[in-house]
Amino acid sequence: MAFRDSMLLSDVCLADGMPLIWIAKLLRVPIHERVAGSDLFGRLKSRTENRLRVFLFGGTGDLAEKVGLQLNAEKCGLECVGVLNPGFGSVEELSSPDIIAQINASGADLLAVFLNAEKAQAWLLRNHHRLSVPIRAQFGATINFEAGTIRRAPPLMRSTGFEWLWRIKEEPYLWRRYWADGKALLQVLCTCVLPLAIAARVSRQQAEFAIRSIQRDESMTISLTGAATAHKANSLLPFATQAVRDHKSIEINLAGVDYMDGRFFGVLIGVKRQLARQNLSLTIVGLSPRLRRIFRLNRFEFLLSDR
Repeated sequence: MAFRDSMLLSDVCLADGMPLIWIAKLLRVPIHERVAGSDLFGRLKSRTENRLRVFLFGGTGDLAEKVGLQLNAEKCGLECVGVLNPGFGSVEELSSPDIIAQINASGADLLAVFLNAEKAQAWLLRNHHRLSVPIRAQFGATINFEAGTIRRAPPLMRSTGFEWLWRIKEEPYLWRRYWADGKALLQVLCTCVLPLAIAARVSRQQAEFAIRSIQRDESMTISLTGAATAHKANSLLPFATQAVRDHKSIEINLAGVDYMDGRFFGVLIGVKRQLARQNLSLTIVGLSPRLRRIFRLNRFEFLLSDR
């Protein structure tokens, strides 16, 4: 739950995994390309103007130091201005004032975190308001690829969804993780993705979408009717912007909505994130049993509880 929340509060989440691309195609979500953290790091290195100053945080042993020296020797799009391997410890232990001060004093434009995904996200969320580096991201195993201690899979294996086989060859202990991931993916495909994909392809007469709002002293109620689909999704954003500007929480009434697609769920998540940053709440009410099932199949039931 904490990991999910940290991802939802991020400004950018990469589609790192070919199964995500396949699922997106089944659900007609416009995600066309897989972008891993190592791909993004490589693209930042290939920049030819305005070098970004980067601080490397994490990794094992002296990997961060080695990669920092390589970046500066290559004269690429990234200039290393600091490295720190804090060792093993809890998120709290890795968030000491000395560690945060060292990172902030570097003057970096980008903080590249090389911890495991769950720990990295928790650390970034915990220290969000203490860090002065404007761009922060977790890059996971990228530090190993950059240092050359682990070889990355060939492009063909990455593009066809078999990079996991290569990773097991390079790091045999990963088979347990991929076995668990595979079982979880199969369950999601059978119980959520396929029912949604079938439902999306069944023709139906969709009512015309409409939206109206009622202003109150400390909140705004937005009532939706009709089919909340992709081409209508952005119509909700001006109301969210106004609520944030007026410092008002939002209640969305879906009593008149008969269908909602993935793009509209994405907008709801964006609205929730906007409000959360201002300590405002999003409450969703008025769901029919059919719409509640759509929320469940999309795994967005958490949006129905204001936390």
